Amino acid sequence: MAERRGGGGCCPPMDLMRSEPMQLVQLIIPAESAHLTIDYLGELGLVQFKDLNAEKSPFQRTYATQIRRCGEMARKLRFFRDQISRAGLSLPTGSVLEAVLNLDDLEIKLGELEAELVEINANSEKLQRSYNELVEYKLVLQKAGGFFQSAQRSAEAQQREYASSQSAEESLETPLLADQETVTDPSKQVKLGSISGLVPREKSMAFERIIFRATRGNVFLRQAVVEELVTDPLSGEKVEKNVFVVFFSGERAKNKILKICEAFGANRYPFNEDLSKQAQAITEVSGRLLELKTTIDAGLVHRGNLLQSIGEQFEQWNLLVRREKSIYHTLNMLSFDVTKKCLVAEGWSPIFATKQIQDALQRATYDSNSQVGAIFRVLHTREAPPTYFRTNKVTSAFQEIVDAYGVAKYQEANPGVFTIVTFPFLFAVMFGDWGHGICLLVTTLFLIIRERKYSSEKLGDIMEMTFGGRYVILLMSLFSIYTGLIYNEFFSLPFELFGRSAYACRDASCSEATTVGLIKARDTYPFGVDPAWHGTRSELPFLNSLKMKMSILIGVAQMNLGIILSFCNALFFRNSINVWCQFVPEMIFLNGLFGYLSILIIIKWWTGSQADLYHVMIYMFLGPTDDLGENQLFPGQKTTQIVLVLLALISVPWMLIPKPFLLKLEHDRHHGHSYAPLQDTEESLLVETNQDSHGHGEFEFSEIFVHQLIHTIEFVLGAVSNTASYLRLWALSLAHSELSSVFYEKVLLLAWGFNNVIILIVGIIVFIFATVGVLLVMETLSAFLHALRLHWVEFQNKFYEGDGYKFHPFSFALLNDEED
Repeated sequence: MAERRGGGGCCPPMDLMRSEPMQLVQLIIPAESAHLTIDYLGELGLVQFKDLNAEKSPFQRTYATQIRRCGEMARKLRFFRDQISRAGLSLPTGSVLEAVLNLDDLEIKLGELEAELVEINANSEKLQRSYNELVEYKLVLQKAGGFFQSAQRSAEAQQREYASSQSAEESLETPLLADQETVTDPSKQVKLGSISGLVPREKSMAFERIIFRATRGNVFLRQAVVEELVTDPLSGEKVEKNVFVVFFSGERAKNKILKICEAFGANRYPFNEDLSKQAQAITEVSGRLLELKTTIDAGLVHRGNLLQSIGEQFEQWNLLVRREKSIYHTLNMLSFDVTKKCLVAEGWSPIFATKQIQDALQRATYDSNSQVGAIFRVLHTREAPPTYFRTNKVTSAFQEIVDAYGVAKYQEANPGVFTIVTFPFLFAVMFGDWGHGICLLVTTLFLIIRERKYSSEKLGDIMEMTFGGRYVILLMSLFSIYTGLIYNEFFSLPFELFGRSAYACRDASCSEATTVGLIKARDTYPFGVDPAWHGTRSELPFLNSLKMKMSILIGVAQMNLGIILSFCNALFFRNSINVWCQFVPEMIFLNGLFGYLSILIIIKWWTGSQADLYHVMIYMFLGPTDDLGENQLFPGQKTTQIVLVLLALISVPWMLIPKPFLLKLEHDRHHGHSYAPLQDTEESLLVETNQDSHGHGEFEFSEIFVHQLIHTIEFVLGAVSNTASYLRLWALSLAHSELSSVFYEKVLLLAWGFNNVIILIVGIIVFIFATVGVLLVMETLSAFLHALRLHWVEFQNKFYEGDGYKFHPFSFALLNDEED
């Protein structure tokens, strides 16, 4: 394996520690077995093909026609899925096709089904439109008929009243008037026309005003409100409408009214003024409505059965089309040889997959009855290979956390291995409460138990993110329980879980430790913080000191781990310059200052000294020869500090100056060599991956020097700022503890003190919502983001370049994750 050859003995052989050794392979495939070969390699999912036709447009490639066919079939399948979802049907999962169809048969079948479904939809749409028009026509007949009936009754009443008044009041003028009426010219009598229909209610007032203005008031318009919603025949939407009848005189007025109706989207229907014919029309319309309803229902049943049969095989068809489309996309990346009988493919694959790829090639040759087998060979290249880590459902989430910062360079040390432990641990340092940890654990176990169900469902963005990181949250909750036991906090309450407290009241009458004080009466509490500290005056200063020093120790340890990993990288890539001019001075500078501070913290804890470490560290630089006095922790401390300061000062130019000049000498020594012995694949990839951009072509000394100057300044300043950045562990831990204490004392205990059941219930509800909303959601997110920053900035920048690119193999297993 490449990691053993590359000097990887400094690190244990782990799948995640180094990316898989890769090789560039060339496949020469006979044209008759090319499709089946790519199919089998897609099932294997361990080859990332290179595009050998990058200069060609998609339309100029060999299999463009097949891809268009697959695209057309995918369009038909999307149409089917849309129709199935509109019909309220669900697509069954895990369906199996009765007989496996090839692409040609599937194309014919999909075309027939689409034509049938389109025809059914068109007929159904026409019938539904006719049905909606008849419903509106019936409403017009009913409402407008009411106008005429009321008008007829009113006219008959007026006529009877007029006849009675005429018989009672006869005068000399009456015969004259009667004669005048009888001589009226019938040709001058005006016949009124009418237009009836329905208009949207929101437009009815404007409709009436426009008609009145356009005809100068020479119309008579009546409207009636339709109580229920009416389905519009054109749009198919349910809207509120009014029935209208417009009486007019003259052809010009009629044309104006017709244009206004068209502009307002009013649907017009014929109307007979004869009451007997109106009743007959209503009867006829009602009969036609019943017939149409029966026909529409039968059509819907037939359409539902058709969609149901499509849905039973939809997933299998969809998978087949997507597989074929991906196969032809891959075939388009291959190039034909000069004889047009073979296709040539190039791609990256892990070395461990060589045997599997060769088996797949042989199987494809046999199954396709090809006379010539495919040729597999390894190419030598100076191109940087992709990065591939074999992960599982537990480690993949941690690897994604690292990859979000940057994909690892080929075979450099992967921080994902350590992130599996350090990330949940740093989170737990800030979230130390075993009560809250149990709540997180229960939530995560629920997600893990229902893992199979949720993995096959479409989840929301937040739920999908939480479910994807369920194993990260699981470890975070377990570590939180552990640190919570160390802090001895259960929703801010201490418990004597591991024995009795080492402290007791000063005398027998003592009841309040906060006022009287404590004395040590028993052995030290065996695990974590003694519960007697809780509630005392010295609790906050004690925990502040403990957590602040603990944060520095954790930070210095993790930064040292990062520098050690840079040493592992230098050994692995055989880069002695980075060992002596980067690793050694960085270790001296960091540990000469903050490593020494960590040792002082441990000595102070061990000896119980009262030395002021602030004073020691400040005057280590300002007055290195001054007498330490009561701040001396061990013999020879002054001499040790002087030596450490000198070493730290020497390490800065050590980091800055030698490396650029040594790189210049190395470049000059190898410059002009035209030939070199060939290396095997692993050796060539390993050495080439370590070469910087200045190793080829022009060597810019000024660029290298400026780059090293930036690195030196960044490391020197970062050693101070990064150590201070780890104090966020102390700050967030303190904030979490204090918030938990405030919610308990100011909400729960305060509600308990009222001796009222209602207030107590309200207090419990407020406490639960505050705990869940603030401590279990906001504080979890805050601690997660701070732990993420500590890994990305303070830890990974010590060794991690992250300028590689991911291994994206051609795999059918990834089709479900891709969008159409």
